[in-house]
Amino acid sequence: MLDESLLDSPEGLAEADRRGLLRGAAEAGARVRTAARHAAEAGINGLKPDGRPRAVLIAGPGAAATQTADLLGTLAGAGSPVTRLAPTGVAPAAGALRWELPGWAGSVDLLLIATPDGTEPGLALLAEQAYRRGCTVVAVAPARTPLAETVNGSVGLFVPMATAPYDQDEPLAASAPGVLWALLTPLLALLDRTGLLTAPPEALEKIADRLDGIAERCGPAIATYSNPAKTLAAELAEALPVVWTEGVSAGPAGRRFAAALAELSGTPAVVAELPEALAAHSALLAGRLAAGADPDDFFRDRVEEAPALHARVVLLRDRPIGGLTAAPAARDLALTHDTPISELEPEAGGELETLAELIAVTDFAAVYLALASGA
Repeated sequence: MLDESLLDSPEGLAEADRRGLLRGAAEAGARVRTAARHAAEAGINGLKPDGRPRAVLIAGPGAAATQTADLLGTLAGAGSPVTRLAPTGVAPAAGALRWELPGWAGSVDLLLIATPDGTEPGLALLAEQAYRRGCTVVAVAPARTPLAETVNGSVGLFVPMATAPYDQDEPLAASAPGVLWALLTPLLALLDRTGLLTAPPEALEKIADRLDGIAERCGPAIATYSNPAKTLAAELAEALPVVWTEGVSAGPAGRRFAAALAELSGTPAVVAELPEALAAHSALLAGRLAAGADPDDFFRDRVEEAPALHARVVLLRDRPIGGLTAAPAARDLALTHDTPISELEPEAGGELETLAELIAVTDFAAVYLALASGA
């Protein structure tokens, strides 16, 4: 059950935020600036690569590496394929995970290692294997970790992860807001130098400014009625989020939102991109999850019986209304099946800025839902 009164109690939210999730969301802009500074100090801004890599391989544990690979692959487009190396092992623990390079990887390929831990022996072994194969190796991880000692120097280029003091208070959630930007920012700067995408220092500063603006609009002191993140969290209480995305960069934002909902608040969600989402989820909205699918719900004991789970569409768009869009058809499909719909669309700006806004608002929403539901 969602405690909606907690959403409008900054003191209550702070007390419930034992994992520092709200602080991570609020400080995302500062984390980007710190990560960009670390990248510059590591020499990334001065790199002069000979050309684009044939392929970009990304390795790391959990949702943070998955989302980083998803975002970089989307932003890079078809310039060079971006592939995440999924780990194998008997448990999701640092000592149990192993990564393997594909057989074709060699001197024309780039291996990126992104981890908020840095103690994984498997990643150190992967870096050494890639070095022997001739791959260029770049790692972003906390300083003074085994991985940092392995990569820093002869094996490859190491960039210290931008961390905050409270990161050590509790184990970091892979979908925590601060983790993504700490890992992603140096890699954006690196791939800008290789020509795979456009993310010069001024673009990273605009990302930080946009994240600061969202922190002001969505912070815990802002009341629910004027706070888009709190409003979305309240709307998703006791609902199955059906996340539909439109626009290239909205796709990874929607997939991150679904992952954050599951990890932070225990809320399941399904996600798909328009226009394919209309066919993929039509039967879902027409079934027992539709708001009007349970006529007996009217007679439910509101005290003793839990409400039936119903779908709610969340439409994330990274393009202005107008032109070629499936949004009207999406609204029609939802309303036809008595399914409520929430919409988020960023303010105008560059691709990185609008992507940052979608991620930031949905990050705040996932955090508020987690805190108000006692997760």
